Amino acid sequence: MGDCYAPTVATDLSDIREAGPCQNLTEDRRMTDQLPPCPECASEFAYESGALLVCPMCGHEWSAEATAEGTDEHAEQAEQVVKDAVGNVLADGDNVTVVKDLKVKGAGGGTLKSGTKVRGIRLISDGVGDHDIDAKVPGFGPMQLKSSVVKKSS
Repeated sequence: MGDCYAPTVATDLSDIREAGPCQNLTEDRRMTDQLPPCPECASEFAYESGALLVCPMCGHEWSAEATAEGTDEHAEQAEQVVKDAVGNVLADGDNVTVVKDLKVKGAGGGTLKSGTKVRGIRLISDGVGDHDIDAKVPGFGPMQLKSSVVKKSS
């Protein structure tokens, strides 16, 4: 029947022969169009799922616009460099020490003392205000911190 999907249901084979299998489809919806390969595993079996492209081999999802522009989430994250108060580059999983007393706003309140060690930080790009670290602070729980008030520790 050809290489296109016909969205209408034919009542008999004569309808298909007369109309052709691709009559109701526009040029951009044909299955012969090539989708870009997966940026994670380079698989050529990507498919569309709404506004996203999905790789069935590794499960990676990305937007078609990001592929068209030549950018990807991982490329944006690679450009993001977060430095601590003394200029050391921070990475996910690092341990840091708070360098000055901080008044904690919110439900718990209180003061986060200078010298408090925070283990296993996670860098974020969508934090509140200038906050670019997500961490569990001992005695306070989950909290977002600014990189300018911590220093990298071992």
